[in-house]
Amino acid sequence: MLPIIDSFPPPAHKGKYIKIKYVTQLPGTYIPTFVFFANLPQWVKDPYKRFLENKIRAHWNFEGVQINLFIRDK
Repeated sequence: MLPIIDSFPPPAHKGKYIKIKYVTQLPGTYIPTFVFFANLPQWVKDPYKRFLENKIRAHWNFEGVQINLFIRDK
C-alpha cells in the first residue's frame, strides 16, 4: 500500500502535508480491518478513505466484503 500512497498522497490541508507512515491489518478480526498511521489523521477526509478502500479491494480481491479502515496518529 505504501507505494500506492506515495504515488497518490492525501491532499494537503491548510498548507500542511499529511504523511501516512505505516499500514497494518489487525489480526483475529472477522471483518478485514486495516489501520493507517498518519501524522495528521483528523484531516484525512472520506474521499481519500474511499480511494484507499478501493485500492485494497482491487489489489487483494476483497470484492463484496466489508472493510474497516482506521486512520490513527503515529
